[in-house]
Amino acid sequence: MSGRRTIAQSTAVDGVGLHLGQRCRLIFQPAPVGHGVVFRRIDLPGCPEIRAHVSMAEAAERRTQLGQGESALHTVEHVLAAVAGSSIDDLVIVMDGPEPPILDGSSQPFVAALAAAGVVEHGGTVEYLRLTDTVRVVDGESVYVAHPADALTLEVQIEFPHPLIGMQQGVWRVTDELFARELAPARTFGFLHEVEALQGKGLIKGASTANAVVLDAQGVVDTTLRWPDEFVRHKAMDLVGDLSLAGKRVLARISASKPSHRGTVTLVRELLAHARREDRVLGIEDIMKVLPHRYPFLFVDRIIEMEEGKRIVGIKNVTINEPFFQGHFPGHPIMPGVLIVEAMAQVGGMLLMGTVDDPDTKVVYFMSLDNVKFRKPVKPGDQLRFELDVVQVRGKICRMKGVVKVDGDVVCEAEMAAMVRDR
Repeated sequence: MSGRRTIAQSTAVDGVGLHLGQRCRLIFQPAPVGHGVVFRRIDLPGCPEIRAHVSMAEAAERRTQLGQGESALHTVEHVLAAVAGSSIDDLVIVMDGPEPPILDGSSQPFVAALAAAGVVEHGGTVEYLRLTDTVRVVDGESVYVAHPADALTLEVQIEFPHPLIGMQQGVWRVTDELFARELAPARTFGFLHEVEALQGKGLIKGASTANAVVLDAQGVVDTTLRWPDEFVRHKAMDLVGDLSLAGKRVLARISASKPSHRGTVTLVRELLAHARREDRVLGIEDIMKVLPHRYPFLFVDRIIEMEEGKRIVGIKNVTINEPFFQGHFPGHPIMPGVLIVEAMAQVGGMLLMGTVDDPDTKVVYFMSLDNVKFRKPVKPGDQLRFELDVVQVRGKICRMKGVVKVDGDVVCEAEMAAMVRDR
């Protein structure tokens, strides 16, 4: 898609909510470019709005909840799945109650309503969440591994001790067409033996065999499965909805074992944190604006990760053209250990300088080195990866612990203290 998408005209659906059991009229309305997806509660004073974003997500049992208190929105995952599965970027979702209607228990009625309203491009730049490295998240029994990819692919596996489910798994490369055909119609499901306990918690007040696949000990009650693996398809559909809380279109290959709403929200938070760290990549020109060092004493080529005041990762490519190889073990080139430590200190200096408002007027002085250890020699052709974490900040003094790796193996480690001073 070349531009962001919304809908051409408003459209509405009505029904009862799954958990709270209250009736709700939901209206999809077009939104301007860059607006994002926003819920609006017209049944409350001031018509409060809540953005469909993970920053608004709250812990809730058996559902995805946005916001707190009276203005909270419950069980929004099926609506969000329809919006994300239709590649819609800007939308207002108006509701006159706290929970969207459950309808038939799937996302299909919402997809159909959006399609009838007309999904259209309206300009602007589509925002994507891309990965440059693998992200792994474990939340209870839910395990997720997200890999860099140029499209959203879901590999989902579930397991329930029931003869109709057992272990089910599926792989879907999610497009609008595939979502509408293969995932959106998959209905939510539950077990008859859980009904009393859930109702005791104030949940599933609006549930029935008309809006959920209910299973007793032998099979399904008062319905027919749309696919034998409708259960894992529904979990994949939920995953699409919860991933949309990134506020961007997610491009990744995600393997999810026993996914849950809470687990997927945790995954989204980690994906966004990963993206923020990657946004802090600095090249040599950026580094030279911060560090006063110059050839032949600048030993940092790139900063690939930085969490302000917490952690930094830098890269140094070692080549045979380094001037110190001329005199340090001629004929048997090995990078001097003191220069490895100096390079580590320069990476740490980048982290400290990132915390000051006027780095042009400051300089980092290193005060101490402790527990320095050299594990392996560094030779031409090696790429040094410096990983430094802040251990303590006291006044103007910062203590850091760092390791240097080559191909994943530690070649050096040290603890150091430094201070930012006027230049």
